[in-house]
Amino acid sequence: MNYHNVVFETSFGRADQLFASDLVEIAFAGRSNVGKSSLINKIFNRKTLARVSAVPGKTATINFFRLENVRFADLPGYGYAKVSQGEKKRWADLIETYFNSDRRIGLVFQLIDMRHAPTKDDLMMIDFLIENELPFVVVLTKKDKLSAKQQAERLAALQTELPCADQIHMVPFSAVKGDGVEQLREIIEEIAQEAQNEDEENAL
Repeated sequence: MNYHNVVFETSFGRADQLFASDLVEIAFAGRSNVGKSSLINKIFNRKTLARVSAVPGKTATINFFRLENVRFADLPGYGYAKVSQGEKKRWADLIETYFNSDRRIGLVFQLIDMRHAPTKDDLMMIDFLIENELPFVVVLTKKDKLSAKQQAERLAALQTELPCADQIHMVPFSAVKGDGVEQLREIIEEIAQEAQNEDEENAL
């Protein structure tokens, strides 16, 4: 896949604006300020495809991008305390509607800050993905902020902090150094190939 060819499609701030799903989709989920925009920009080797902000909770919309036969959904960051209850509810409704609208979700990249134990919201999200049998990969962001020893300690701790940890594929990632980028691209290309094979079989 030529990652330079990714294009921004549209963004929606309300659940009733979501369009029907006609392509396989890969979603990016995680708490506010976990590094979603930085990760997306690094994967696609673009500086401003996803807007990076120092202000948590900045992404209050679902932003859609497309590359070849795959659509990507950048979901609003959850768990930021300094927004109104009404705004929190709108975000929750938006995310819930996204997952419950019979979309062709090929994978969810669930981002967790590697420096800290998963938050209550992180665990709720992972439980939701498991219960709904949605395929997901945990991306451990901000790896570069930890020493090799600290990384090993956090990886060991996650085995008890995350439900079904021994069955979860985890990818340590650094937007600064690029660690994990090729692994994530390989996963994306696998999803794209599976979708293409499925479409070709359905066309027969």
